This record gives sequence, C-alpha cells and structure tokens, in this order.
Amino acid sequence: MPRLNKKRLREGGPWLQFVAPEQAGWSAEKLREARHFYEEIGSAAFMVIDRGAVAVAWGNITTPYGCHSVRKSILSALYGIHAGEGRIDIHRTLAELGIDDSLPLTEAEKQAKIVHLLKARSGIYLEAASETEDMKKNRPTRGSHPPDTHWYYNNWDFNALETIFGQETKSGVFEEFEARLAHPLHMEDFHLSQHTRRYHQKQFSMHSAHHYRITARDLARFGLLFLQKGRWADKQLIPESWVEESTLPYSMNEQKSAGYGYLWWIPRAGVWKMLGMDEATGLGMYEAAGFGGQRIAIWPKAGLVLVHRADTDANRTVPQPQILKLYRLIYEAKIGRSGEDSVLAEQPDFVPLKK
Repeated sequence: MPRLNKKRLREGGPWLQFVAPEQAGWSAEKLREARHFYEEIGSAAFMVIDRGAVAVAWGNITTPYGCHSVRKSILSALYGIHAGEGRIDIHRTLAELGIDDSLPLTEAEKQAKIVHLLKARSGIYLEAASETEDMKKNRPTRGSHPPDTHWYYNNWDFNALETIFGQETKSGVFEEFEARLAHPLHMEDFHLSQHTRRYHQKQFSMHSAHHYRITARDLARFGLLFLQKGRWADKQLIPESWVEESTLPYSMNEQKSAGYGYLWWIPRAGVWKMLGMDEATGLGMYEAAGFGGQRIAIWPKAGLVLVHRADTDANRTVPQPQILKLYRLIYEAKIGRSGEDSVLAEQPDFVPLKK
C-alpha cells in the first residue's frame, strides 16, 4: 500500500485515504462520536482532508449536489487567476467597463469598482436573479449608500461579476472553471454539460446567475488548493497573494459573527465562543458557504479541509450551529500529526451509507 507522500497527494489521481486513523493522529473513538452526530443531523456527505489525504469520507461523496452560493467563492478564485494574469483590473469602475442593467444604473452607481462587488459593497440595490426572500427583505433602499460604504449580501453584485468576468476574459465562467480548476485539480466527477446551469430572470435583471452541481470529493480538491495557498502539483494555479487578499475580512455580519472577504466568509470570535473553543484555535479559518448547509471550510491552523453537503434537492437542510458543532467534534478527534509512515489506500468504489 502507498504511504504518505506529499508530492503524490498533490498530483491528482484518486484520493488516498488513511487506513488506520489512529496511525494518522486521529482518535477512533472521537471519530465515531462525530459520525454519530453527522448521521443524527441528516447531512448528505462530509469529508475531512488531512495533509492531502482523506481522514473522513461519509455519505454520498460522489453525488453532485447543488452548490448554491458556494459558486461565489469559486468565482473569486477565477477572478484571482485572471487578475494575476492581467486580464482583469479589479479597480476599474462599472462606468469604465460599460456595465449597466435593464433598469439603468445611475452615474453614482456606475462608480462602483469590481473590488467593491467582490466585497459585496457596491451600493447598487436592484433586483437580481436567484435571490432569496431574505435578500429581498433586507435590501437597502436604492441610493442609500455610496459604493464601498456599506456591506449587503447582494446577488446583484455577484451576478454582475459573472457578466464582467465573461466580458473581460472573452470566455464563460463555466468554461474557465473547467479549464482552470476542474482539469488541473483532476476532479473526478465534474462534467460541464451536466453540472452547470445559467439561471435567467430577465424580469429582474439582464445579469444571470451561474449555478453548479459538484460532488463533495471534487469540492475537497478545491479546498485543498486553497489550503496549499493556490498551489497544486508544483504549479501556482491561483496567486498566493490573491488567496491571502481574498480571505481577509473587509466587512462584518454581526448576525453570523462572520467577516466577509472577496466572496468568502471568515468566522469571527463569536463563532468560536459558541463552540466553546479558544478563538486562537479557529484563527485563519475561512469558508465557502451555500444555502442549506453547503460548506467548504479551509482551516490552516489545523491543517484541514472540511466539506459538508446537504441534499437540498430533497428539501433537507442542516443549520449552521449543527455544522459548527460537527467541526468542533472533528477538531477534538485530531489528537496528533500524521506520520510519514501512515498507510494509505485508494478509496474503494463508493457504497452509500445505510440509514
């Protein structure tokens, strides 16, 4: 059987999984406790990646569930790639870019920059495709805040970013995801024609929403890329400076006790207090988050990537506090470091969990 080899784990191919969790620095007893809780809360799939190998793979990890707003963190990564290559200047204004909408933007709104949209601080409060009822209810009055003076989780910003991306790169969001991320990361399940959909609501806006269906084990590769600061198989796919810049908190959402970067969520002190954990333990964690319990958590201090999926197709959702408790149980189960002699095996053909 293969043993832990960092270069091998970065090169792609099938995931390798630790054969004996105790040998890899995990408590088997505490993992059983975490799995019991995972089954109790009705999650669809959960994975934990430890130093590039699979420590936990529970549930339907090969089922392509809807990503919902995880799409936004993927978009941030694509912006980082093209900004690094000079195709996109995030400090250009919408006026300079020629961006407008069915209900025309005001001259003040056109002064918003790409970077303001990435931070959800555009000050443009118009209806947008794929909005939730909460988004509609909480939308500020149009013209109430100039660009970069107020944070609001705004689908207009996110959808316009996808339009701008296509205009500036002369390529599509989905095509660039496939070429720049899915292929280099050796994603095992993603198919462009089957797992992508543009969602139009032209009665609201000319800017559509781009939605993905991606499996847990493929999202884990995306998370591992960020844990490795944008590097994969000795290639810098995303500039390290962008990984750092995009995951800094530029705004605060007090309700969620989380900061917001460039389309990434950053848990703050209140989250760790709620979990009964020292804030320093969680320092540096950031998440891609989507409706119903879709999560990719990158936890640099712990050296872990955690992927949580909920089956929203079946109207099943998992609330944030339960996901955070699952994180805590996983953290408590990690009692040591993986040794270089830890034995790994390729994951067997997937067999769904029996309920």
